[in-house]
Amino acid sequence: MNTDISHRLIVALDVDNAETARGLVEKLAPLHVTYKVGMQLFYREGVQFVRELIDAGHLVFVDLKLHDIPNTVAGAVQTLVSQGVLFFNVHCLGGTQMMEAAAQAGKKAAGAIGKPPPLIAGVTVLTSMSETVLHDELKINEPLEPYVVSLASSAQACGLGGVVCSAKEASKIRKVCGDDFVLITPGVRPKGSANGDQSRIVTPQMAIEAGATYIVVGRPITQAPDPAEAAARILEEMSLVGVSQP
Repeated sequence: MNTDISHRLIVALDVDNAETARGLVEKLAPLHVTYKVGMQLFYREGVQFVRELIDAGHLVFVDLKLHDIPNTVAGAVQTLVSQGVLFFNVHCLGGTQMMEAAAQAGKKAAGAIGKPPPLIAGVTVLTSMSETVLHDELKINEPLEPYVVSLASSAQACGLGGVVCSAKEASKIRKVCGDDFVLITPGVRPKGSANGDQSRIVTPQMAIEAGATYIVVGRPITQAPDPAEAAARILEEMSLVGVSQP
């Protein structure tokens, strides 16, 4: 297995409490993957658990999808960064002023504690959302793919370091935004896994081939009888692409 790409697998710790999360991290520790702490775990355990993971040497992506007026989001960003959280996301649909405020607040807060600027990713369109929902419910008439690419381009112009997107849009975003722009792709399912509540899904190999920097996998690993074995199989599939560490 090519361990250079291990950190590019983000395991979603979408569990109820820190004890369960710690059990998963202990099982997965030899693989050196990245961990995602989302709303379910963060709202229960808070930033203290995120700090616990960071202090243990793990790369942690905090998935709170910040979306509010610019001043409120800037304040939230400042608080996260001051606590040592340097990898998180905001919603692109908050608009350019909000994204710019987030980027500026992140740089300022990181400088105050002597850290590099955080990696802030803009959430484009949720991978659970289909084009039909986009058109019929949200009344956005633009085709899904160019709409997502437009959001990604806007996020980059506002100073964000990447986006969260489906791997189905990753190759187009990569062409527009360049090689250094970070693409985080949820909705990834290894071959033979159930889709769950995801709509625009791909396999790990397809995601990497499309230009994903990170892939996010949750239930196929965390609910597997042997999470480490499940994660190792996904890393093996990712390594078939023959890419090097970004």
